[in-house]
Amino acid sequence: MQFSGGMCLAGAVAGFTERFVARDGVRLRVVEAGRRGDPPVVLAHGFPDLALGWRHQIAALAAAGYHVLAPDQRGYGRSSCPEQVAAYDIHALTGDLVGVLDALTDARRAVFVGHDWGAFTAHGAAALPDSPFDAHVALAIPPLASIRITRQEFARQVWTAVAQTRNSWYIVVNQLPRLPERVFASMTGLLWREWAPGYDAAVDLAHLAEAAPPRNRAAIVGYYRQMVRPRPGSALTRELTKLFMAPPIHPVQVLYGSDDHAMRAQFFAGLDDGRLPEGSRVERLEGLGHFLHLERPEQVNALIVDHLGPA
Repeated sequence: MQFSGGMCLAGAVAGFTERFVARDGVRLRVVEAGRRGDPPVVLAHGFPDLALGWRHQIAALAAAGYHVLAPDQRGYGRSSCPEQVAAYDIHALTGDLVGVLDALTDARRAVFVGHDWGAFTAHGAAALPDSPFDAHVALAIPPLASIRITRQEFARQVWTAVAQTRNSWYIVVNQLPRLPERVFASMTGLLWREWAPGYDAAVDLAHLAEAAPPRNRAAIVGYYRQMVRPRPGSALTRELTKLFMAPPIHPVQVLYGSDDHAMRAQFFAGLDDGRLPEGSRVERLEGLGHFLHLERPEQVNALIVDHLGPA
């Protein structure tokens, strides 16, 4: 079986299966590997990426005895593209992952590994008292609610926040009408080069270009547009938003690269000084950028498997 674009996942992951899961009018394409009945692990990619980006982790986690489920998140690849901007908020993303679990496994608990937007979702799930996940792993994004402005480090923290605005230029661009969709291929190529210097992203970018026709581009940009669009919400929605934006109450493993040009490494400083729940781990990977799971997969895989323990 092949991904569109000619990338044969079977060459990277032996015995994978392609599934489609329907939930609340959204259909998600899911890469499945490992044996059903083994402990499930859900891999949630970020921007701009696909389930393909997890190819090294899918293989390693399946070999370690996990039942691996890696969806193309809504708006990406062969998954559905809802038109409403509000359809891309963190509640919807978390609901998709729970729906994948419900459809493809009988397990009551699971592991969540997320990168970029997937990491935001992982931190949000770790803030829920009744999170459906036993373990939460986040790559390249810190739990923002756990970053505290201290009197002793005020100047450094303010400077880091100001400097981050240069790295986050694409968020502003993605608020513009139509332009981000028109320049999607060139902008995503530029971001990959900036965010992971030294990594050859030719395979990833070729597949992303083919898997993101015009209808997908508006959906992918919608992740950023929903961040600033006001919309009415019920009392339940407001309460859920508070929970998702709260600090984690469950242990999290946070992995980040020292040379990440998307999220500055300074934002991770101090997270291992007791700000995170007991059992959490923060690992700085020297010389790596934003796509650390692709840049040095063996190291990332070993850290994740070591943190999770035997399947």
